[in-house]
Amino acid sequence: MEKIIINGGNALHGEVEISGAKNAVVAIIPATLLAQDVCRIENIPSISDVNVMIKILQQLGAEIKMINKNTLEIDTRHVLSDTIGHEMSKQMRASYYFIGALLGRFNHARVAMPGGCSFGVRPIDQHIKGFEALGADISIDKTGVLNAHADKLLGNSINFDVVSVGATINLMLAAVKARGLTIIEPAAKEPHIVDLANFLNSMGADIRGAGTDTIKIRGVEKLHGCEYAIIPDQIEAGTYMVAAAATNGDVLIKNVIPKHLESISAKLLECGVLVEEFDDSVHIKGIRRPNHCNVKTMPHPGFPTDMQPQLAVLLSIANGNSMISESVWDNRFRYIEQLLRMGAKISVDGKSAFIEGTDSLHGAPVRADDLRAGAAMVIAGLVAEGTTEIEEIYHIKRGYDHIIEKFQSLGADIYLRDDPDNRGTVLEVG
Repeated sequence: MEKIIINGGNALHGEVEISGAKNAVVAIIPATLLAQDVCRIENIPSISDVNVMIKILQQLGAEIKMINKNTLEIDTRHVLSDTIGHEMSKQMRASYYFIGALLGRFNHARVAMPGGCSFGVRPIDQHIKGFEALGADISIDKTGVLNAHADKLLGNSINFDVVSVGATINLMLAAVKARGLTIIEPAAKEPHIVDLANFLNSMGADIRGAGTDTIKIRGVEKLHGCEYAIIPDQIEAGTYMVAAAATNGDVLIKNVIPKHLESISAKLLECGVLVEEFDDSVHIKGIRRPNHCNVKTMPHPGFPTDMQPQLAVLLSIANGNSMISESVWDNRFRYIEQLLRMGAKISVDGKSAFIEGTDSLHGAPVRADDLRAGAAMVIAGLVAEGTTEIEEIYHIKRGYDHIIEKFQSLGADIYLRDDPDNRGTVLEVG
């Protein structure tokens, strides 16, 4: 079993380049099905979730070429299958975006229920509600395969009961070729929602309002191929920002959109960390002991739930007591058990974590309970005195492009055990 080994105590210094956004690419790759043409996509991160998406498309009949290490050419003209089985879908939750894409292309889809990170109940009832509003019949068989079918999709007003990123994306994919006008309210506003809308519009879709509470989609008969570059990853950037702050480092984080990072920057500033914004980079300079603060996760533009485990590490060594309130997911504090092994002083009551800052953490054997928890364990290992061993790192590989190499370039003593080439995760197309 591969492990990440970290000898902590080194302040991070230097520059790091942020890769394309995981949460955008896992929506945009399925969206290529709607073009029935050739799409060239740049700034694709080298992560295992992308590998899974590529394999799913290939199984459906798409032809994929790697132009360079971060550019793919995807030809979906000859896709005939509408079915994705358990073996592929169980590897990542975002496989459910193929429901909307296949439904939009064929008016039918058969997709096994997805896997991915598990933190509490994550139903797809809002997705189903939206598909049914467009005229699709939905059923889930005894094996857990979702069957969607429509004689034709018709635009409609879709009123979600809660704001859902996944449902917003899935309904955008299904609605772009539906006849008439579709209105999605309340729509999620995350940067990758806007990126998907921009990609679909580049293929000839008519989507307006992405990034606001209301998205309006006027269906078109046909889409076409395009060239497109994925936006920088907001959460990867935030992870390196917190890592620099927690290690009392001095790091320039390049290839970012600073506006996407405002809620993260605001909390770091509250903790006394220096944050300087430039056109496409941010400079983070830590202090010996950060200040405490309270944070509540919220949908964008609030503080992202995908950043709360990383921030918890910073607050665990802060001066004073802090509180994190999680308002998006249930059971997202499982990682705290691992931080307790490293000397953190944290208690959990329902959806709130109470953190008593301590002078230091110490290395210990820990595991990555999910993708962002894994990133938090890496930051904790960088901060801690002694050696930290992280198991179940496949979670981390799902969403962080060459995380070991990037931290090594910043002066971290971090390496992968049982990987003789120490290459990290690479795209595999074949």
